[in-house]
Formats: sequence, structure tokens, C-alpha cells
Amino acid sequence: MSKKIIIGMFGFGVVGQGLYDIIKTKKLNLEIKRFVIKNADKKRSLPAELFTTEADVILNDPEINTVVELIDDAEAAFEITKRALSSGKNVVSANKKMIACHLEELAAIQQEHGTSLLYEGAVCGSIPIIRNLEEYYDNELLHSVSGIFNGSSNYILSKIFNENQSYEGALKKAQELGFAETDPILDVGGYDPKYKLAIVASHAYGIYVDPEKILNLGIDKLGTQDIRFAKEKNFKIKLIPLAKEIDNNRVVLYVLPKFISADNLLYNVENENNGVVVKAAFADEQFFFGKGAGGHPTGSAVLSDITALRYGYRYEYKKHLDATQIQYSTDYVLRVYLRYTDEATLENIKFNNISERYYSEDFKYVIGEINLQEIIEKRDLINQPGNFIAELV
Repeated sequence: MSKKIIIGMFGFGVVGQGLYDIIKTKKLNLEIKRFVIKNADKKRSLPAELFTTEADVILNDPEINTVVELIDDAEAAFEITKRALSSGKNVVSANKKMIACHLEELAAIQQEHGTSLLYEGAVCGSIPIIRNLEEYYDNELLHSVSGIFNGSSNYILSKIFNENQSYEGALKKAQELGFAETDPILDVGGYDPKYKLAIVASHAYGIYVDPEKILNLGIDKLGTQDIRFAKEKNFKIKLIPLAKEIDNNRVVLYVLPKFISADNLLYNVENENNGVVVKAAFADEQFFFGKGAGGHPTGSAVLSDITALRYGYRYEYKKHLDATQIQYSTDYVLRVYLRYTDEATLENIKFNNISERYYSEDFKYVIGEINLQEIIEKRDLINQPGNFIAELV
């Protein structure tokens, strides 16, 4: 028999409101007792007595057995989550940066105190990829997990390639719709999908990798020349994180824009939607598709975690037990397209080989093979204004 969930919720923004909307339409054995918010003066749709600015009101309430953490501040979220788990409360979170940066410590706290932290809503909105990696693929040999993990950048790229909008125009529209922040670098710079990739890799391969050690280069330097090049070759550009096992004990992780053709499963994943492709030894190739952004899609993933807690569900981190020999590696060769403006840029980057080179007054690029470690070491040079890099299969 399921137990009643008494919830204390931190945050009441887009996802929090979306979650509340879903809960009130269902008859579930749960209750939201209090909300902790930053701004007590902001007008809200619920009675004022439900809200407080004091974290201890929830964390010290013995009746509340579940904390739902939906705030933006990763470090504050970590302190809340750590305190809640250590005091016997289960936690559901959608904070991908907090989880990615502190997952190893949080897993240890759960083990020590017998509590559960669930975070399906932190990765790819409504797509249940974490639960599938934990349960369906728990004994599977995974070749790779990749996809479109960020709805904001995908919306921008969709407008560019499907409606011939400029990057600036598409970004402005994404901001107007609330898909992108005023400072959108977390999305278009590839940081958001990098945090999600670190979480996915942990469940896919049983490794904890500091996100700071994972390469992320985004679409913020995308130019009209790159768009023209892609269209001439019948490609689209998508921002794609990749976790891939490259031999029996090494895994590579990175986030890069990628030219993809029409036969790629991600080619028609458009707007704010996300898609995840899992390639496995026995299950072969499988594709997950769904809304990657928005209050209701993410709220549905959060609710799925909450309802799982009624039956005592916990991530078992099964693959970590067998992962003692698996190592994170940056020794991996990629084929890339690099647009550049200054010849000194090219002179200071070591390619294994260059198969194509184009030079005109307003457009210079090379196509060649390069080691991932070289991109990491030359990241600042490659990411200067006037340059753009993307993987090319």
C-alpha cells in the first residue's frame, strides 16, 4: 500500500506552477503543505498563508516527508537537498546543474540515511530517460547515448533552418516565448546540455564526471556562412551531447554542434522538443521523443518521481557497482568543420589531417580530423568571435 506524500516545495515558478496545475486535476494520495519562495510580495495564485521565505519551515517540519526542489540557484539547491536527505526526507529535484556537480556526494548521502533523491525532470523534460537507463538498460551494454537535450537551442535552430530566420531573430523570439533567458548562454553555449549529459553518463556507464571537465561548445558563434554551408549540403545543425564507450573501459563525453543528414533520427526533432538516441549491444538503436521544456512537460516528470516515492522507489546506481574499470577519456578523434577568420587560429590548432580547405574574402573553413583533447586545450582560441566549430560525420 502506498504511503501519503506530504510535500514541502521550494520554488513556485514555471515548473512549480505547472506541477501544481497537474496535481490539482488528479486524485492522488499527496498534499502540498508549504511553499518556500524568494519574493514574499509577489502576487500568486494561491493563498498567501501557503508561502514562506524561511527554508526551515519546511526542513524542520516532521510532518513533511518529501521536499520538491525547483529553484534556479544550484548551490542553494544543494544545501537544501543535502539537509533534507540527511534529516530523513526524500527529495525530488529538477536542478540539472546541482545534480551534475554534486551527484557522487548526494548518492553517498542517500546510502547513509536511507533516503531517496529522484530527478527525472532534470533531464529532457517529459522524456523518462533516467528511469529507462536505471531499469530497462540496467544489464545492457550501451554503445552510446546522444540527442537533443536543450529545447531553447533547438527552437532557435529550427527557426533558422525551417523558416530562414536569422540567429538573432530566432533567439529574440525564443526569449519572448520564455524558452531562452535574457542571458541565454547556458542554453546556446551548451552548458545546460552538458550538465544533463553528466547525469545521463552516470546512469548509463556508472561514472561520476565533473561537468567542468566535459567540453561544451554551443551555437552562440553560428554565422550565416555556416548556415549556408549546411543548407548547400542538405544538412541541419543540431546541438548534440554525446556519451560514447570507445573501447571496453573508456567513455567520452562532449557537447558540440553537429551537421546531421535526413537519415538521422534527430533530423526532424524540432522547436522545443527533445530527442534521445540510445545505441545498445542487444536492444540495438532506440529513440525517445518528447517536450523538453515548459512547465507542464517538466512538471509531469517531477510528478512521476513524486508518485514513485509512494512505493519507496530509489535509484540503485547499479552500474556504479560494476564500473571500477570504466574511465572518462578525452583521447578521441572527431571529424569537424571549423570556420575561422584569422590564419593564426589555424596555425595554433593541431589537426591530425585536413581533408578540405576553403578560402575566400569573407569565408574560410577547414574540414579535418582532430583529437577531442586538442579541442579542449584550444577551446578559448576556437571559441573566439569569428570562429565556429561543429562535428561533421
